[in-house]
Amino acid sequence: MNDSVRITTLPNGLRIATDRMEHVESVSLGAWVGVGTRHEQAEINGISHLLEHMAFKGTERRSPQAIAEEIEAVGGVLNAYTSRENTAYYAKVLAEDTPLAVDIVADILQHSTFDETELKREQQVVVQEIGQANDTPDDIIFDFFQEAAYPDQPMGRPVLGTVETVTSMGRDTLMEYIGGQYGPQKMVFAAAGKVDHDALVELVGNAFADLKPTPVQEEAPAAYRGGERREDRDLEQVHLLLGFDSIAYDDPDYYALSVFSTLFGGGMSSRLFQEIREKRGLVYSIYSFQSAFRDGGLFGVYAGTGDEQVAELVPVLCDSFREIAGSLTEAELGRARAQLKAGLLMGRESTGNRCEQVAQQLLVYGRIVPPSELVEKVEAVDAAAVDRVVARLLASRPTLATIGPIAHVEPLDRIAERLAA
Repeated sequence: MNDSVRITTLPNGLRIATDRMEHVESVSLGAWVGVGTRHEQAEINGISHLLEHMAFKGTERRSPQAIAEEIEAVGGVLNAYTSRENTAYYAKVLAEDTPLAVDIVADILQHSTFDETELKREQQVVVQEIGQANDTPDDIIFDFFQEAAYPDQPMGRPVLGTVETVTSMGRDTLMEYIGGQYGPQKMVFAAAGKVDHDALVELVGNAFADLKPTPVQEEAPAAYRGGERREDRDLEQVHLLLGFDSIAYDDPDYYALSVFSTLFGGGMSSRLFQEIREKRGLVYSIYSFQSAFRDGGLFGVYAGTGDEQVAELVPVLCDSFREIAGSLTEAELGRARAQLKAGLLMGRESTGNRCEQVAQQLLVYGRIVPPSELVEKVEAVDAAAVDRVVARLLASRPTLATIGPIAHVEPLDRIAERLAA
């Protein structure tokens, strides 16, 4: 256990975790709820994200303006985000303002009024957000990729929802969803910085004393299928995302995949950047990424290239995947491990990062993973482990998403043949 971290579980199941940082004056804190897009039925796709918006639109004690003014009157910030598996409501304040921040987070989570007028207004705000995403090809392509990888299931639906689903939801729908999903057993209240654990437990315990457990509900599995989504648009570039079925957070190969992603497309020294941008000039932007879930994951490579260049880009990208096996040098493995280790340890200088880390680890693993254990797992990754995870990736049917002038993008079957060659 990390000596700076303490955990207390309240009688109602709410877990409170603190990570004490001695030499800071601030506290980052918030509630992480294990509910997101994958928990939504098709007709209410986007409700988790809409709830996140509505939490700031007034409670029984505070108007929307009062919520904003109270946190900013002490120089604090209040924010939230929604992902496919979690929703987070968090704040950062000076240490002496911790009671106020706890009170506001507890208030918006438990006593939001979901006023009909505010709801209609905020639905239009989300519609504008959806429109902005649709107008940003290097953003919306990730939704296309997710949909092609996980078709006809919650995991493949967009976090923002659709215009139709978002505008069709009324107050009763939101009340029913939050009442059925936002139970204390699904929550972690985390804090990092200049925080006293026992004092925070008392604050949070009082603020959430009336929160009742919710029924245990079935969660649809992440059933990867693979496929493609193409959209021909009049753009200057082809935006392309190629990827595969990947692995969950708790998979033994998780850190080997992290090392691979870093050395393959994680920086200027990575293979993709050097081969495809520096040597061939085919792209401005190219990078690899991994998205892990509780029961699966995705690995992919994003690239933006010209209409003419895409015909050369795809074969080179496929070759780059196939050439990994047996070709790794200790130098590039060492660089990748160093990048990951530095990112991990540098992140510990931020109260926000440490707060989110303890919350996410409790939700995913049910325990806090000490930094020393994470570093050990990264340092243990060798060439054989990376070769193994690449073989696992290439064993799955690929997923392809493309937006732009796509006439020269090869069919998915042809790409699959190149990867198997």
